[in-house]
Formats: sequence, structure tokens, C-alpha cells
Amino acid sequence: MHQQALSHTAYIGLGANLGDPRATIRAAAEALSTLPGCQLSRCSRLYLSAPIEAQGDDFVNAVVQLQTSLPPMQLLAALQQVEQQFGRERPYLNAPRTLDLDLLLYDNHMIDTAVLQVPHPRISQRAFVILPLLELDHTITIPGLGIAASFLPGLIEQRISVID
Repeated sequence: MHQQALSHTAYIGLGANLGDPRATIRAAAEALSTLPGCQLSRCSRLYLSAPIEAQGDDFVNAVVQLQTSLPPMQLLAALQQVEQQFGRERPYLNAPRTLDLDLLLYDNHMIDTAVLQVPHPRISQRAFVILPLLELDHTITIPGLGIAASFLPGLIEQRISVID
């Protein structure tokens, strides 16, 4: 069977604050590397960040870069299946979570549908996304918004630290 080339680059945000979040993020990155039509290119270090617009313990976050042959909606469905494997529940907006996977960027595409927005709608407002994203590519540009590094000054008040 012919496999379509891994011709797309996607960045996925990972976050967790229930259970053992460090182990969960590491295991989730491994799970992403085994998705059909996907290859894990790079993974940021782990970051510890305070919840934003949410309650609960601090989050462990990371960003991974995937090469994929999956179109955006199929990739989103695959990410949601991985979340389910890790026991993700959505009882209310911004609830504590065992695992959250966000499709942050997909090539230079801009997607705005009822179920998927790329770039992620709050990508420029979250240090726990921008810092690990810049770790993977310090020159990355966010389609429709500009150079990712230009958002750092506005994020300085957010508590975040590298933990691994």
C-alpha cells in the first residue's frame, strides 16, 4: 500500500494538570509519534505554568512538531482519539484535564470552522505555547499574526518555568 508523503508540518500543544502530568506529556508525545501518517520531528522541553482562566494545579506543557500526511480535520480527529486514550473529559470550559492536545499550526494555513481554528485562537496570548514553540523554531511566524517572538513582551506576567 502506498503511503502519502509526510508533506505537512503541524505543531501540537500538549498540556495536563491531573494525575502525573509529566509522565502523561511524555507518554502523549510518544503516542503522537505512532499515529498513522505522522512522524514526530521535535519535542520541546517540559514547562510548568499557572492555569489561565482556570482552576486547579499548575499545568505541565510542551509543544511537538509533527510531519504528517493527514489533512487538518483528520489530524484533529486523531488528536482527540489520543486525548480519549488518556481519559480526557470535558465537563466544563477550562476544566482541569488529564491531557489537552491543541492543533496550534498546520503549515501556513489559516482555518476557521466551527470545530477547528488554526492558528489556535489564543496562540499569541499564552506563554506556555509561545515559549516551547520558539524553542522548536526561533524564527517561526504565526499566519495572520506575525513573528511569534514579538508576542513575548506581552506574556512576561505569566508564571512559567522549564522543568525538563
